[in-house]
Amino acid sequence: MFTETAAEAWRLRYGTDVPEGLEVPDRFLTHRSVRDYAGREIPESVVTGLIACAQSAATSSNLQLWSVVSVQEPSRRAEIARLCADQKQVYNAALYLCFLVDHYRLRNAAAAVGESCEGLDYKEYYTMAVVDAALAAERLFCAAESIGIGGCYIGALRNDPVGVAELLALPEGVFGVFGLALGYPAEDCTAKIKPRLSQDKVWFREKYDRDVNVGDYNERMAEFNESEGRNASVTWSMRSGRRVDEHHLTGRGGQKEFLESRGIDKR
Repeated sequence: MFTETAAEAWRLRYGTDVPEGLEVPDRFLTHRSVRDYAGREIPESVVTGLIACAQSAATSSNLQLWSVVSVQEPSRRAEIARLCADQKQVYNAALYLCFLVDHYRLRNAAAAVGESCEGLDYKEYYTMAVVDAALAAERLFCAAESIGIGGCYIGALRNDPVGVAELLALPEGVFGVFGLALGYPAEDCTAKIKPRLSQDKVWFREKYDRDVNVGDYNERMAEFNESEGRNASVTWSMRSGRRVDEHHLTGRGGQKEFLESRGIDKR
């Protein structure tokens, strides 16, 4: 479906020719968000293998502070899609995974052997769990792409944490941090590789560079947006700045109170 070489993907990412001697497998540079899927199931054996890939990711101190819930039953899928801003890819994906911060399992396991886990309500262990979940999900996603499966992360799983907790029967100490929609891309899928900031804007040598200028990226994103039928006069800086104002939290503004009520991220 997506056949760009690493060199072609590099040009699409950065707008320049690939550096001489670059050695990166094509599939890692050709990632794009896929939202249109073929009507084809992902076999249970494949899903089992993908979960194994997720569990093979690094996890801090082997605490494994994450879990994942797959939502496949049609009425429940419709409900989780509704909770995730009615995104079509959640409705239509062959597989929908909800990745969770999970302190419940460890707290219970420790209590059974007389350990209190009093420190789990510190912010550090929430951060640790989010990192664990992200590492696991990305390893799973990379594995999926290597066998022709595409997908899209769904941050909207955080739009209604109470509704998600009720639907998934999440106990105290568990929080739905993001979703992942997966499926074989539709034959007519036109998902493109999106430009990224040039490496000198994100990779600094020895010290952070405070004089970063993203003007070149604004220009490249304007070209990309125009090719996608979007308003090219709204630059990446404008669009991104507006995206992180107080009016675009889509229900996530009360997250701190919800987390604290679940015994997470309290201090």
